[in-house]
Amino acid sequence: MVVSDIFITILYQPFFNVLVGFYQLLNFITGGNADMGIAVIFLTILIRILLLPMSLAGQRSEPERRQIMHKIAEIEQQYSSEPIKKELAKKKIMKQSTGVLIAELINLVIQVAVALMLWKIFQTGLLGEDLHLMYSFMPQITEPFNLVFLGKYDLTHTNFVLNLMQSVLIFVLETISLYTSPYPVSRKEVIRMQLVLPVVSFVIFMALPAGKKLFVITSLIISIILVSIRAIQRSYQDYVAKKE
Repeated sequence: MVVSDIFITILYQPFFNVLVGFYQLLNFITGGNADMGIAVIFLTILIRILLLPMSLAGQRSEPERRQIMHKIAEIEQQYSSEPIKKELAKKKIMKQSTGVLIAELINLVIQVAVALMLWKIFQTGLLGEDLHLMYSFMPQITEPFNLVFLGKYDLTHTNFVLNLMQSVLIFVLETISLYTSPYPVSRKEVIRMQLVLPVVSFVIFMALPAGKKLFVITSLIISIILVSIRAIQRSYQDYVAKKE
């Protein structure tokens, strides 16, 4: 079995069935007026729940990651004129941090796999080209799918409003993350995360269909909620610690 077949069987097919299943459930509840955009939101929430353990593990390893970055920055400065010593020192740091690096690699692979899955869903799945991948136990599919979210946004075409909303949410998320971070924040980080990232994201995602943007928007809203909850928890813990 080639890599593409493994990807289809293990990742794409199950989630595509889940998405269509959500749509069919909405169709049943609404009496035939399902909205694929709502189904995409449900799928986004499900994926974020499944990836939550990975997100929590990433938070726990954040101090170690920052320590590695700090050591590498020191090496860059200390051996700026000695490239061989610089590379040897970097390799030594990497060997000492194998666990964190493997976890980061696994995290990256999972994110890329999910991104490819979503690309295929919005590229071919929503258009009905992958209905042959539906499991035999799934109910009869109602075609064509309603791909106009809230009767206004065509999920198969780009949309300026959703693209702008996405960039604004990125700005909000990064602002909350930076100003509630327990770690020192540099001026460069503020400029890069609050200004450059939202603008670059707006340009990059401008040509993508609204369905993909809806997924990103939902995911960003979930991230904002989680970051806000963590910030409140840290504030409460600091308050209790000061009181004691």
